[in-house]
Amino acid sequence: MTGAGSAAASNLTRSLRAGDRSLFIVGAHSDRFVLRKSTADRNYLTPAVSDAGFVPAVTRVVRREKVDLLIPTTDAETLAVARRRARIPCRVFLPRTSVIALCQDKYRLTRFLRSRGIPAPLTHPVTSLRSLGRIFARLPRRSLVWCRIRAGSGSMGAIPVGRAAQARSWIESWREMRGVAPTAFTLSEYLPGRDFCCQALWKEGTLILVKACERLSYFGGGANPSGISSVSHLAKTVCEPRVVETCTRAIRALDPKASGTFNLDLRENRAGIACITEINAGRFPSGTGIFDLTGKHNLTAIYVRVALDQPIALRDEYDAAEGWYSVRDLDTLTGIFHADELFDRIEDARG
Repeated sequence: MTGAGSAAASNLTRSLRAGDRSLFIVGAHSDRFVLRKSTADRNYLTPAVSDAGFVPAVTRVVRREKVDLLIPTTDAETLAVARRRARIPCRVFLPRTSVIALCQDKYRLTRFLRSRGIPAPLTHPVTSLRSLGRIFARLPRRSLVWCRIRAGSGSMGAIPVGRAAQARSWIESWREMRGVAPTAFTLSEYLPGRDFCCQALWKEGTLILVKACERLSYFGGGANPSGISSVSHLAKTVCEPRVVETCTRAIRALDPKASGTFNLDLRENRAGIACITEINAGRFPSGTGIFDLTGKHNLTAIYVRVALDQPIALRDEYDAAEGWYSVRDLDTLTGIFHADELFDRIEDARG
């Protein structure tokens, strides 16, 4: 597992051990300080994913430890491993490389989905600062506009704006302070409704298992200009067949023979239609516990079994376990609680 010691890898390790205590987990990371926090059974320091030595180092670890399955935990690592999967001497259960690359460009993904009738926000690329006024004129009037960078995670460079001048100031700031070109941004219609996250497991075009949750509040959201984040502070499991149906249509459109795991973000538009805003193809979210430690099935444990061609009886399974909440915060273990447990060991002193 790459990213060992990070929140994503630590939560994934917790989920895997909850699903199968017999697993031996090998961790890898390029930062020795983060790696020191890893709870994997054995850990290796590797070059960063941007280094040409990343895949060769991972390959050496795979051979030395006789690894059965390699699980990347970031977008960059997922794409790097996918591109070199033929050279890695173990199972790599990832979507096709072209699908991963398409999903990592939010503008290309949105265009693809809308061209196939799948709900996604109306989005335009920023070709230059001079184009901002023209783009605003093509988006819904008397509404906020969502300005964000078309690649990356964690709501990178995202902010709601009301006027072209506000978008210009925001983009200019990123160009001057962070070296991000204006052409890295998009402007899209603002989606004001409920915020969903969906995790799905596929093999050769067959949906194996899918789960969904709703973000209720955001980690650090109050400190972000956007007010939101892809990292929830409080989330709950939900039964939303319409959301799952939209996600299923999207994956089938991306690849009729899809394999691997897909993490999808959706938000409702003003009409209450859940629109796909992002798909992380090939990796789990950092808060994967809400999909693994609730319901009938541990999704990450099933992922390992499917990846290793072990027999699984599941097909088109929507594990909608309602009433579970996930609470995340800095420097604490993610709490997973059922609604019936929320007031255990709590006394009401509000008077």
